[in-house]
Amino acid sequence: MSNITQVVNVDKNLKTLKRSVHASDLDQLLSSTGPFTFFAPSDLAFEKLDKGMMENLLEPQNRAKLADLLNNHIVSGKILYKDLKDGDKLTTVNGRQLMVQEKNGNVSIGDISILPRDAKISNGALHLMDTVMQ
Repeated sequence: MSNITQVVNVDKNLKTLKRSVHASDLDQLLSSTGPFTFFAPSDLAFEKLDKGMMENLLEPQNRAKLADLLNNHIVSGKILYKDLKDGDKLTTVNGRQLMVQEKNGNVSIGDISILPRDAKISNGALHLMDTVMQ
């Protein structure tokens, strides 16, 4: 069974995230025993950012800023899609509060939709998002 980093490495919709996870050294964390829940921004999510923002964050001197941005998407513990309930408050690894909302069977963090994806992951869970949480 793959860990979160391995799943990100092979997903064709997560190419930018793959580069970001490795450039920020978060591949180490996301390969560890965890467990973690990763609200993973898709390539489409990164395309919505201001032009040039990701190229800037991928520069070696901006590693800490990139890691901080990605940490907004990582929660300790394994939370499957079916376990995300309206009104849940999740705390990211860098202390940010995420509010879970559920409307008509669709789950979101704030106003950002989460796509159901409960792949078998050895050290947690990964859910796709179409927007980067800044």
